[in-house]
Amino acid sequence: MTASARGLFRATGKRANPVMTDLADGVAVYADEVAREKDDFYPTPPEPTRAILKAERAALARYGAVWEPACGDGAMLREMQAAGLNVVASDLIDRGCGAEIRSFYDFRVPPAWAMLTNPPFAECNSGAWIRHALDVLHIDYMALLLPLNWIGAETRAGLWARHPPARVYVMRWRIDFTGGGAPPMLNAWFVWDGKTALGDTRFLMLSKADALGEGFL
Repeated sequence: MTASARGLFRATGKRANPVMTDLADGVAVYADEVAREKDDFYPTPPEPTRAILKAERAALARYGAVWEPACGDGAMLREMQAAGLNVVASDLIDRGCGAEIRSFYDFRVPPAWAMLTNPPFAECNSGAWIRHALDVLHIDYMALLLPLNWIGAETRAGLWARHPPARVYVMRWRIDFTGGGAPPMLNAWFVWDGKTALGDTRFLMLSKADALGEGFL
């Protein structure tokens, strides 16, 4: 298995098929599971953040502040600040970017009514993150970076019916979260926007060229 494929299974929390890791006296040695990064920490490269900031600049400009509740080491935070946004940052773990150290689920009132983040995959796969944001915190605007196949799970059909995203931006390139090169996973930005009337979800496309330039807002 390539380094990028190993990164995919670590990031999604899924178990890989047995992988040959070595040869002993001509006999293949297999590992049943590939190790995951500590605390599922996968910093977001700049291009996905820059692309969504350009695509959603009109919507984001409505808000005096934007919340980044899974800010990690500040990779997305820095891009958002460079784009002129006032950002409130928090995370469960202190990685040195000045964030408030607090679990997302401990918030009962959001520090800002707009959210933009790359959330923990497992929390969105279960639907817990989205339910807390929309049913408990009543977030007005939320943009989440998720695997494109998040859209297809039957177990999330009810969540989708209750809280359909206003827009889904499919990215035409694969994001290399691990630095292994040529990752196989496609991602998309899922945007819930309370200022947009409920209706059919709009599907849009983002190219890597959309990430070019500065001063997006």
